[in-house]
Amino acid sequence: MHVTVKLFASLRTGRFEARTMELNPGTSVRTVVETLGIPLNEVTLILVDHRHRDLDFELSDGQTCALFPPVGGG
Repeated sequence: MHVTVKLFASLRTGRFEARTMELNPGTSVRTVVETLGIPLNEVTLILVDHRHRDLDFELSDGQTCALFPPVGGG
């Protein structure tokens, strides 16, 4: 299956902005994060097709997964 992964802010450093990845059916967001070498504690917001999900969410073909680090401001 193919999933588009988008990285934001500091997660892009040394990686990429967006990439289509070929994954096995049933792959979790956690597996994607680990495959990319991103420490799990650096991902604080996960959106799959614009809906909030967690690390154990199983991705499906054609979905878009956006990963965000902690964001400050105010």
